[in-house]
Amino acid sequence: MAVKQVGVVGAGTMGSGIATNIAQYGYPVQVVDRGAAQVTDALAKARQFYARQAERGRMSEAEAGAAAARLQGGTDLGALAGCDLVIEAVFERLDIKAELYGRLVPILRPDCLLATNTSCLQVGALAETVDRPERFLGMHYFNPPSVNPIVEVVRGAQTNPAAIETALAFCKATQKMPVLCRDSSGFALNRFFCPYLNEAVRLYDDGVATPFEVDRVGCDVFGAAAGPFVVINLVGSRVMLDAQSNMVALGRFYEPAKSVVRVGEQAGKWEIGDPSPPDGARDRVIADRLLGATFLALLQELDEDVATPADIDLGARHAFKFGKPPCALMDALGRAEVERMVRPFCETYGAALPRGLSRVGKLTAPRG
Repeated sequence: MAVKQVGVVGAGTMGSGIATNIAQYGYPVQVVDRGAAQVTDALAKARQFYARQAERGRMSEAEAGAAAARLQGGTDLGALAGCDLVIEAVFERLDIKAELYGRLVPILRPDCLLATNTSCLQVGALAETVDRPERFLGMHYFNPPSVNPIVEVVRGAQTNPAAIETALAFCKATQKMPVLCRDSSGFALNRFFCPYLNEAVRLYDDGVATPFEVDRVGCDVFGAAAGPFVVINLVGSRVMLDAQSNMVALGRFYEPAKSVVRVGEQAGKWEIGDPSPPDGARDRVIADRLLGATFLALLQELDEDVATPADIDLGARHAFKFGKPPCALMDALGRAEVERMVRPFCETYGAALPRGLSRVGKLTAPRG
């Protein structure tokens, strides 16, 4: 089906950013939130974003005005009755989302696609709360959604293939890079990125290194724009704790580090600390643990066919700004080196060596 009219439920940081992106590329968007003030603020932020884009020469003033005019907002869910696609971006609790769906679904057309922007709840669990699960899917935008190019398109067990094709086409029409993935804890990208952040905190908890030292090595090994502690501060320690906690069913390796829990429960910030000079032996330990934790989660994800190596690396490069995306990095290091890094985690946390180790060296090789 063709998407012509879009609705966004939730006018917070994610919802307003999603709506801002969509309206920029020609789609009328209706933003709905229980709070009128939040809607007013979201529309004002969108206008400010378009104005800045025009000032920087990325849009003309006419295009900025037209984009702003395509955005409407209010508090009445009934305004979404004519939409072809509705994206839900409310608080990350299953009961809150389920209550919303109970009020929203009867209003929508039977052929309307309903997508959740959840980053940590499973699409299948949410789909159980709607009466048309074949039209339900995940569309996980990365922050800030007005400019971050990655959207995970999450296929639930009951999602109709046509719904997925519509979502993929829509992402491309709004200048997003879709990462198609199967419904699984952490989806395609947080599945390995959260364990990377979690291991960074374990290094601190174990007294191996300071946050500054971990960040310096993390930036080096992945060619990243920001280290793991800076990232945790940016996304929020509470968000990090919630995301990691939602993966514990995957095994002991995924349990949140002690200080992830401590700082997250307080919604605190990490003190990065003062710069210190490189130390070869210590930095090698840091690198091995950051890489090993990332590679174990990634190889387990590949064993489960959550996403393709190409899509994973696309997301890592553009959502997380990894100059050395992880599948390509594993290929470059080779199977023996990757196994050397992964094996200690398997032994410590009682996990089997991933079958995907046999694919290392040819993960990113072109097919055909």
